[in-house]
Amino acid sequence: MKKNAMLSFDGKKCLDLFGEMIAIDSTTSQFRAIQDWLCRKLDRMGVRYAVTRKGGVIAELGGEGRPLCVTAHLDDIGLMVRRINPDGTLNVCPVGGLYPFYCVTENVRVYNRDGKVFTGTVCRVPNSVHVTEEELRAAMPDFRTNVAVVLDEDVKTAADTRALGIETGDMIALEPRFTVSNGYIKSRFIDDKAAAAVLLCAMEDIAGGRIVLKRKVYAYFAMYEEIGHGTSFCPDDVEDMLAVDIAPTGPDQTSDEHKVSIFCKDSRFPYHWEMTNEVRQAAIEAGADYVMDIFTPHYGTDDDTTIVAGYDIRHAAIGPGTSNSHGYERTHIDGLKNTYALLTAFLSR
Repeated sequence: MKKNAMLSFDGKKCLDLFGEMIAIDSTTSQFRAIQDWLCRKLDRMGVRYAVTRKGGVIAELGGEGRPLCVTAHLDDIGLMVRRINPDGTLNVCPVGGLYPFYCVTENVRVYNRDGKVFTGTVCRVPNSVHVTEEELRAAMPDFRTNVAVVLDEDVKTAADTRALGIETGDMIALEPRFTVSNGYIKSRFIDDKAAAAVLLCAMEDIAGGRIVLKRKVYAYFAMYEEIGHGTSFCPDDVEDMLAVDIAPTGPDQTSDEHKVSIFCKDSRFPYHWEMTNEVRQAAIEAGADYVMDIFTPHYGTDDDTTIVAGYDIRHAAIGPGTSNSHGYERTHIDGLKNTYALLTAFLSR
């Protein structure tokens, strides 16, 4: 077995990269800061790349023949100001698949169109258990009716809030709360910045000559995956697409936070049978601890986007088992290690 890829995994470097990315708010469409960070990183690595008009980075990693594109996304789910309430709080709507029960009580940052940043908290309305009637406490949180962002500002009216420069359409990013305990990584936006960190680690090993590519490889960092059009544009010569994304755990899933999952099917359609078998064989050869899994009814990757856009490609997907998806997520360093082992083994085929 070719276990050298797993042994070369630098967990500290991977977590450091994840920590850098997670500290940059990048709610879908608010890509500039994370894209600039990535471009500086690629410049230091000496990697050639191009940026797309809508936001996204496509790096050329070298190799010749049968072009493969590996993709991981850098956009996060979040909120947007829907309207300003009469009491100065913010009525909000989700950007991507964020549900109110997974973000009530979270601290947030509000970005207005002029570049100003305000802090606040996602709260129930009313927001104090001790003075709220039982029927109101029992109601499920709903962005439309009983959830609002309360600003850390002395505002009492909608006019007070507007005077700060806040308006409909301003972006709201959630605090990630990244921490590591006993190997378990807890944070918002493990989806998909942890996978992006794994891909960057592999890219550094390619740039350093520790991984020799047997085919042409692109790395595609998309910025719109969470709303379904991250990789709707793709280099014309790409033959295969490999998405690196989280593998949600659950009672019907085989995915495990310590393992890498190979995706068989998601909510749209099965992954390419032959390419998926090649990925599975790479996992076996690398000695990666892997499982096969199916993700329905609410999951997809950027592979789907490229297929639906009409590109003639094969597609497969892998990723670390991750619990609490689209909430306060959790995975384990072993899951990242096994994802790295499989990714680098497949890149070396």
